[in-house]
Amino acid sequence: MEYILFGIIAYFLGSIPSALLVGKIGYGIDVREHGSGNLGGTNTFRVLGVKAGLIVTIADILKGTLAALLPVVFQAAADPLIIGIFAVVGHMYPVFARFKGGKAVATSGGVILAVSPLLFVIIFLTFFAVLKISKYVSLSSMVTGIVAIIASVFLQHKGLMVVISILTMFVIYRHRANIKRIIDKTEPKIKWM
Repeated sequence: MEYILFGIIAYFLGSIPSALLVGKIGYGIDVREHGSGNLGGTNTFRVLGVKAGLIVTIADILKGTLAALLPVVFQAAADPLIIGIFAVVGHMYPVFARFKGGKAVATSGGVILAVSPLLFVIIFLTFFAVLKISKYVSLSSMVTGIVAIIASVFLQHKGLMVVISILTMFVIYRHRANIKRIIDKTEPKIKWM
């Protein structure tokens, strides 16, 4: 019963379309009609700039963190990692935005932040190191997922390793068009770093 209740709440938390809200309320712009059309931090950076991109990215991280902490806050037996997955699914397929959401990177990071702050620091540093070198957000996201799996093995946390593997599969699946563009050398590079 706890998993059903917390799972539903987490899904709805994940479904909050941060990019859509920031774009419409703060700028009068629907980010779905610009750039990649994606409801995530990367497209918000591209369309609305650094300030809006940071707000959306932080909000998307917090969705995952808050969802994963639900069982902790309510002292329930449900596994925070599993509840966090529901928030990630909500972010990718949000009920509040016609089931067309983001690519799960920031919200997945938020789930990891709730469960293993040390691993979050590792993936945070990895993401920006790869981004600095490659200028590709998509590549940085996928490499970070793979590094997170490897790091979770060294942290000897089986549950974390399994869930991070699932989250990384989500991230890579959601970036399949980006992979093709990277191979074709048509993937846009960031200009703010």
